[in-house]
Amino acid sequence: MRNLLALTLFFCFAGAAAAAPHCTFRVHLTANENDGDVFAQPVPSLTGKTVHIERTAGISENDVKAFYPYKSVDGAGYGSFLQLDDHGRTIFGTLSVEHRGSTLFLFLNGRPLTELLIDKRVKDGRIYLPAGLTEADIKLMAKDWKLLGGPKKK
Repeated sequence: MRNLLALTLFFCFAGAAAAAPHCTFRVHLTANENDGDVFAQPVPSLTGKTVHIERTAGISENDVKAFYPYKSVDGAGYGSFLQLDDHGRTIFGTLSVEHRGSTLFLFLNGRPLTELLIDKRVKDGRIYLPAGLTEADIKLMAKDWKLLGGPKKK
């Protein structure tokens, strides 16, 4: 009986490990530095100054359902267009209404990618990443998300 329980637990944890994402994507809102270390953390912005962001991401890789990569304008790297699923679209729409005028900080695979100013309501659930992606990033994204215009991801 103990062996059966151990075997069942092994397969449960093995299945959870297999479902781990290959690519991480996080969207954090600007936070007030007076919120404390529990809610806000300082990070260097792409402009060079230190800003505070919310510790908890509003949107993650679990909210992305598809992507479309392209060569960036400078030709040195890639950009991408991300399509959020229904949950992500709802969260992104809510963030864009409740936090108009704030900045979103986008991280891909643990590194800061871009900063977006929320200037209007977003209803379509699309996030545009203009540049900063590598070929390795695109390969990791393809392992987790459907390619827009390509075959469906199983």
